[in-house]
Amino acid sequence: MIYLKTPEEIEKMRKACALVSQTLGEIAKWVAPGVTTNRIESIAREFIHDNGGKAACLGYGGFPAAVCYEVNEIVVHGFPSNYTLREGDIIGTDTVVELDGYNGDMCYTFPVGEVSEELLTLCRTTKESLYKGIEQCREGKRIGDIANAVQTYCEHRGYSVVREMCGHGIGRKMHESPEVPNYGRRGTGPVIKNGMCICIEPMINLGSRNVVIERDGWTCRTKDRKPSAHYEHTIAVINGEPEILTSFEPVAEVLKDRFI
Repeated sequence: MIYLKTPEEIEKMRKACALVSQTLGEIAKWVAPGVTTNRIESIAREFIHDNGGKAACLGYGGFPAAVCYEVNEIVVHGFPSNYTLREGDIIGTDTVVELDGYNGDMCYTFPVGEVSEELLTLCRTTKESLYKGIEQCREGKRIGDIANAVQTYCEHRGYSVVREMCGHGIGRKMHESPEVPNYGRRGTGPVIKNGMCICIEPMINLGSRNVVIERDGWTCRTKDRKPSAHYEHTIAVINGEPEILTSFEPVAEVLKDRFI
């Protein structure tokens, strides 16, 4: 069942989304060659706690971290570790913050130092496809319109779309109905209505769309071990139009000319 939010509930979600956006901005300060993902994890946990939030991913279904770490070929749900970031890596950081009973969800894929043009183009295309999907998030349209916009934009540029993972509704729970795939046919799926709050999150691969789950039961990586990029916003439909509740601005302020 899709739960439509009241204006009051959306205001609470807006605050959670502001905090998760600020958390990604704090993470941006630490993404650099020589830094471990364990170090970033400790920074993120402390920041969320000190700002009155709850790291919603931590303990969710047994997940052991506040943030999902997606280095190079990791698509989603990677654990923090002693892996030391290297020049030329890319790393997605996907996290959910709960504040006052409501959640905000967001992901950004960072370049680590100087990154190849091939990877920068993958990241730019993935982020652009996110906004193509958001454009379709309007009252009266369908979830399939969002999915098709993402798929068409990326596949026409030679990339592949992960099908096993998708976006979702959000609110009091991290994951609510409906599912929001990144592939599909226009005019299909649930009708978009005012008060609907969803997360759109393209996960786009440089090589094949095929993925595998590692033995830990969580980490999803590309089967061919080619890089993958991932960007995500939380969206609310207000007066028939999409409003982006999360923001990449805190990240942009840190990265400046390195903001993809």
